[in-house]
Amino acid sequence: MGFPLLETDRLQLIQIKEEHACPYFEIMSKDEVTKYYGMDSLQSIEDATKIIQSMQSTYESKRGIRWGIVLKETGDFIGTVGLNNLSTWSKKAEIGYELHPSHWNKGITSEAVKKVLQYAFEDLHLFRMGAITYPENVSSIRLLHRFGFVQEGLLRGYLYQNNESHDALIFSLLRTEYNDSN
Repeated sequence: MGFPLLETDRLQLIQIKEEHACPYFEIMSKDEVTKYYGMDSLQSIEDATKIIQSMQSTYESKRGIRWGIVLKETGDFIGTVGLNNLSTWSKKAEIGYELHPSHWNKGITSEAVKKVLQYAFEDLHLFRMGAITYPENVSSIRLLHRFGFVQEGLLRGYLYQNNESHDALIFSLLRTEYNDSN
């Protein structure tokens, strides 16, 4: 069985390969994208290539799945969405995502997240989906609430970025709470 390719009305969720290093770097080198990401902005294409190789290794070891978000209309690679800390044995993962700023506020992240949640709960039969974000990341928190995620608590000093530790909020959505009509 190969990499799970997913599709929505406007998007293709594809396997990220080294050929995507330039558009991935273009996204992840922007401080406004990485501001609440939990890692510093990328400094080189080589950094992007290493992360893409790491995503492939994570997928091969069944510890996560990261999809590239591609616009069907143009074929443009505009972001990623994925399952981190995946454990099919214990039926849980954490969802993460980022998008090029020129595509913010168009419902694209919501469309991608909806499809990945559907895949996680219906195809992988996960029971728990977690999400971790900065308390200041209002857009991400709003998106999580829209899908029914519940804030569980504050992780003090959990994220390390730009040479300092930051608090993080942890959210979860259980399969029993999941509603695919969101």
